[in-house]
Amino acid sequence: MAGANHSRNASQIRSRANDSDNDSVLGAVIDTRQIEAFGRKVTATASHLMSDAASTPHYSGALTSIQRSMRRPHMQRSVLSFTQQAPTELVRSKISTSEIAHRAVAFISDEQLHNIPETEHTYSLFQGFQASLPDIDENEHRKGHRRRGQKLLGAGPDIDEDGPPNLVKLKKRRNQTNHRLEMMGIRKNLCSSEIREIDNKIANLNSMRRIVLDRLAGLEAEEVEVEQEILQLDNQIEDMTEEEAVRALAESTTTLEPGQMTPPAADDAMDASFMSESIYEKLPSVKSPKSPKNKKRPSYVKRKSMPVLHEHLEPGSNIRTLPAHNDVVTAIDFDAPFGTMVTASLDDTVRVWDLNLGRCMGFLEGHTASVRCLQVEDNIVATGSQDATIRLWDISRAKYEPFEHNVHTEDDGLGFGNEGEDEIPPPHPDAMEDCHFMTLEAHVAEVTAIHLRGDTLVSGSADKTLRQWDMVKGRCVQTLDVLWAAAQASASHSLGTTGDTDWKPTTRGADANYDFVGALQVFDAALACGTADGMVRLWDLRSGQVHRSLVGHTGAVTCLQFDDVHLVTGSADRSIRIWDLRTGTIADAFAYDNPITSMMFDTRHIVAAAGEDIVKVYDKTDGRHWDLGAGAKLTVEDNMEGKTASTVEKVRLKDGFLVEGRRSGEIGCWTC
Repeated sequence: MAGANHSRNASQIRSRANDSDNDSVLGAVIDTRQIEAFGRKVTATASHLMSDAASTPHYSGALTSIQRSMRRPHMQRSVLSFTQQAPTELVRSKISTSEIAHRAVAFISDEQLHNIPETEHTYSLFQGFQASLPDIDENEHRKGHRRRGQKLLGAGPDIDEDGPPNLVKLKKRRNQTNHRLEMMGIRKNLCSSEIREIDNKIANLNSMRRIVLDRLAGLEAEEVEVEQEILQLDNQIEDMTEEEAVRALAESTTTLEPGQMTPPAADDAMDASFMSESIYEKLPSVKSPKSPKNKKRPSYVKRKSMPVLHEHLEPGSNIRTLPAHNDVVTAIDFDAPFGTMVTASLDDTVRVWDLNLGRCMGFLEGHTASVRCLQVEDNIVATGSQDATIRLWDISRAKYEPFEHNVHTEDDGLGFGNEGEDEIPPPHPDAMEDCHFMTLEAHVAEVTAIHLRGDTLVSGSADKTLRQWDMVKGRCVQTLDVLWAAAQASASHSLGTTGDTDWKPTTRGADANYDFVGALQVFDAALACGTADGMVRLWDLRSGQVHRSLVGHTGAVTCLQFDDVHLVTGSADRSIRIWDLRTGTIADAFAYDNPITSMMFDTRHIVAAAGEDIVKVYDKTDGRHWDLGAGAKLTVEDNMEGKTASTVEKVRLKDGFLVEGRRSGEIGCWTC
């Protein structure tokens, strides 16, 4: 029974296999018939197309060979497999992957080629791409791994290699050189395009920078208003506090019985009357004022915020020009950029200015002659005059409202304010009447140089002496005789050859044209003094002796300033010298066309007034000399029309903010 079942299964399997073989044979026959039908159609079509030339043996032989080829089994299988392949497989079998990617990227449809916008560029984008590729030698490129038949991108047309090898080589080299020349032209055009784009970006950035600068200027103006408002609120709070204290005292007094109220003692009244007649009433202290004026609440204080607008302006930019005086400016100083400035002139006036608004705050009145020197230190102003006195002022007591708009009828003719709709009113006549608090009288000739540092003030005078003042006690504590020091130095160097110890000037010019004490500066116990004999003497205030003399100038020393390492001096010998304080030698020197009348330096620049209508500027960072001022702004047309600028007499520099005073009385504010 089992054997019968097994034989039955085997017969079923054989029958199924025979059926499948029959199906495959039938399919092959059908495919062969289809191919034969396709061949007949091709033959009929070719015969119809070439019916005119069918009589020739060439075409008839060709058709016969085609028919024979189509009947062969391997040809039929090739055609069948070709028809069954997908288009992607056909492309990949004939074209490399890189070429397919290049054609896909470089393909542009006809729709995209319509309405192409016109451009100013001479070269196409593809040429620019070629020029951006680095130059590669063809011989080196051949050494790399590349497909057979591939050549360099844009290497030029193929060269007919028929002919002598040397000629072919020269033709290839010529083509390569022409290609390089073409690429260089394209690269030049690309560089020009980049420069134009950069210029456009710079112009846009400059316009944006101007907008931000205007915004910064507005913020700094608002800062001043806010600080003034804070000051007013503080004053109102103090007034209200005092009123509350007075009211509380009055209420407590009314609660006392009449017998408990006792009059002040007679001795106290006598002591008060005695002290009021004391000479010490004339010498109030700077640090601890005791006079009623010193207890007055300040109506103007130094700015809390530091202006930074000038740091972002171009060097040499004019910030403001003030018609300050009617005569030559003799002294000038300010506390901070856009802060408070004090100027003095031969018109016998001393004026205080608000540099932020360009407005005169008031006049410092009290000297009986012109002021020759001054210094601003925080709220304290020291002035030295031809009347041989030194006066000290506290400008925080000034009656000044920066943003008041009341207009006074009096006009001094100097135009304090801006011309136009928003005219700033002139100062109050009594704006500075409460500022003076001390007068120092000891010199017997005009005061020509002063310097204030902390509680110490040092002054130099035409009486050929230097005096050290104690600001707390208000009196002279030391007198230094410059002639005596010069005589001592001369005697020590003469080795006793002569007994003449008179002072002998070493300057080439006339001494009467220059102050005997031209400039001085003090720091702790160190004092530097420049005199008309061309000497720079370094004094020790503890001993009152000269411990070093710097010899080099051949004219009167008119200005000096020192820091931790260097001392810079300006002289009538038309030179500025930089001294090394550690060795006492000259580190550098600059020559000019005229005598130096004023000089100052900060961390980066040295500025000087050298008898011209410009300020001489030396940049210590890059060693560059350049000019600044109204004279530097004059054009050739202005010179032809006869327009000139006034000579600069005095300069002051702090944190890149420069102020210069001219012979015409004008004051110019500049960025440096």
